[in-house]
Amino acid sequence: MSLKTQLLSAQCSTDLTQAAELLKAGEQVAVPTETVYGLAADASNPDAVAGIFTAKGRPANHPLIVHLGDVASITEWAMQIPDEAYKLANAFWPGPMTLLLPRAEHVSPVVTGGLDTIGLRVPAQPVLLDLLTTHQLAVAAPSANPYKKLSPTTAEQVMHGLGGKIAAVIDGGPCQHGLESTIVDLTKRPFRVLRAGPITASELSAVLGETVDAPEQHDTVVPGNVGSHYQPNTRLQMVAADLSDLPAPQPEKRAALLHFGEAPTRDDLVCIAMPDDAARYGQALYHQLAQADQLGVDEIWLAQPPHGEAWLAVHDRLRRAVS
Repeated sequence: MSLKTQLLSAQCSTDLTQAAELLKAGEQVAVPTETVYGLAADASNPDAVAGIFTAKGRPANHPLIVHLGDVASITEWAMQIPDEAYKLANAFWPGPMTLLLPRAEHVSPVVTGGLDTIGLRVPAQPVLLDLLTTHQLAVAAPSANPYKKLSPTTAEQVMHGLGGKIAAVIDGGPCQHGLESTIVDLTKRPFRVLRAGPITASELSAVLGETVDAPEQHDTVVPGNVGSHYQPNTRLQMVAADLSDLPAPQPEKRAALLHFGEAPTRDDLVCIAMPDDAARYGQALYHQLAQADQLGVDEIWLAQPPHGEAWLAVHDRLRRAVS
């Protein structure tokens, strides 16, 4: 059944009140966050949360992150909370960091994908934070995209992917970071990053005064860590940073090239310049891939980004996105 998805304005208090009422009524509403747009449902309503999986086409055994209005709310959703959780929360919340903790006994397994752990964060996007605090809400909210597709960083992209499947989208403008939050596992030592994001393991370690690991490979089930993910509809291929291995032109084939520096002059290419620092690159990545996806080209080619800790989140997403 197709819904009429309403486009609500983050600048309109009436629209925000309507969004809160929809959430409390068990509907799904896409919300802006500082990372990517999230598909929100009342985390205390298992039926509403189940609707997230239906709208996205996401397997029900994939855990969701619960977004809270303040640090104190941790105790309503988690138990056996170590002191280090509060140290990190006080340093990085509101912000793009998710803490993985043992779930409280009353939390529905629908939210946690059947796991005994729960991911929690306080978002820094002011409209969403105000929505949560003013209306005393906690929302489960994965990225607001069809399963395995590009995470949206604008309301327009949400409407393109989920229009007709959800009740509403709050347009809060483009997202600040453009990549999903860092997930840090505090359920056992040594603490470790399970999904790279805007906050690095070094930054976490500096706050805690102990090393937070950042393994490239692990078998812990957390949001976003499936092998194929964040994919445009058009085939994505990596090429060398200096474009030395750029495929030769083929008759009647066109490609979009996301590149650094000077663009090559070729009639078969649509060239899209990318920022050369990690933070701005991360903000632009999904948006530019979505733009390239709309060009009707045969392939998207992306020049290899630099390496280093600041680029780990970018490489994590690209590793899953390349066809």
